[in-house]
Amino acid sequence: MKYVSTRGTAPALDFEETMMTGLARDGGLYVPATIPRLGAEEIAALAGKSYEEAAFEVMRPFVGETFTDAEFRGLIDTAYGGFGHAARAPLKQLAPNHFLLELFHGPTLAFKDFAMQLIGQMFQAALARSGKRITIVGATSGDTGSAAIEAFRGLDNVDVFILFPHGRVSEVQRRQMTTPTEANVHALAVEGDFDDCQARLKDMFNDFAFRDAVGLAGVNSINWGRVLAQVVYYFTAAVSLGAPHRKVSFTVPTGNFGDIFAGYIAKRMGLPIDRLVVATNQNDILHRTLQTGAQLKEGVMPSISPSMDIQVSSNFERALFEAYGRDGAVVAAQMDELRDKGGFTVGQGAIEMLRESFDSGRATEKQTLARIRAEIARSGELLCPHSAVGVEVAEAYLGATPMITLATAHPAKFPDAVEQASGIRPPLPDRMADLYDRAERVTPVANDLAALETLIRERRTK
Repeated sequence: MKYVSTRGTAPALDFEETMMTGLARDGGLYVPATIPRLGAEEIAALAGKSYEEAAFEVMRPFVGETFTDAEFRGLIDTAYGGFGHAARAPLKQLAPNHFLLELFHGPTLAFKDFAMQLIGQMFQAALARSGKRITIVGATSGDTGSAAIEAFRGLDNVDVFILFPHGRVSEVQRRQMTTPTEANVHALAVEGDFDDCQARLKDMFNDFAFRDAVGLAGVNSINWGRVLAQVVYYFTAAVSLGAPHRKVSFTVPTGNFGDIFAGYIAKRMGLPIDRLVVATNQNDILHRTLQTGAQLKEGVMPSISPSMDIQVSSNFERALFEAYGRDGAVVAAQMDELRDKGGFTVGQGAIEMLRESFDSGRATEKQTLARIRAEIARSGELLCPHSAVGVEVAEAYLGATPMITLATAHPAKFPDAVEQASGIRPPLPDRMADLYDRAERVTPVANDLAALETLIRERRTK
């Protein structure tokens, strides 16, 4: 299995190289050269299997010779062994033909744990073989950072630096990043928004002298391994509702497009998905792009669903690559327009392909709060604001096909918004009940590439 860049000029890599590289050296994102397919019998055979068994079957074709079957099974088992629910990703019914996929039973209470816990295990295994030391730098709008820190804290051959927008994440999200005591973990509060953090991360990857000097590696959703791990729960959820013998649809609250792109990969692999619905909050660039055919940045407005407060959706580049028939030169030109001019217009054929693949909708702050309140009365389910955005948007697409909305975070990660909407302040699970009492360790830093690179050079373990 080889992987190619969405911008067409970086060398093709195998799975291990792709995972360890993150962003391609031409600035693009890696995707499989070909997408493996599972037959109907193989999909049906996932029924009744544990999540770990299903994960092995779904991901194995993408891994190539990086891990033996026994190694890969062991990594998967370790990755999900600490989750707080035996099903790992359980389904709950909200209403007739509408289901909620709970993705918040991992160690940091968000869907990012499904990818990050496995990435951590795979990185550790690969580094143990090579003896190399790496520096992981990640940008987060809230959940990726805590999941990355949880996955890599205390490892001997990894330093972890997480950039998050100062004052623009929830207190729980912040404390999950700033309270770990391990010396290899560094939380950096950047003056700016998530797009600034993400831009500086990409700048570091494109500074090849710095990249090579510190052994830079990325665990944002630019990393193909992140997307791959998220493909699995589309299969397990769909099979639970009768796939491949009947179609299912998914609504995905998303800002960076990685989670819903995983659904697109599942569909390309043969999973009978009817609709993939993009659900956005007031920072609705993805919805506007699909509606108008133009992707134009309008600035980030802080919201009660901060993990979606994004205007530059990195993984949308992967979808564009597919929509343009894998023409990397066209994708590169449009990404340059987005950087230099603040937007671009998607070609007619490409936007038609995207509209065939994805539906979309947006939820206002008022609608999000109302949905949290209404869902308590309707089903007794307490939603986090991001999940509420998904449920709100999904309502417009309910029909004969079962709809699965992804619940991306535990409501306790956003207690202020949930309490404002419902009058209920959701408690943290017992294992992190003392989170508010732990000492914080955080470094404020300017939105400046040179300042960030200097800090990372000084703090990393030599």
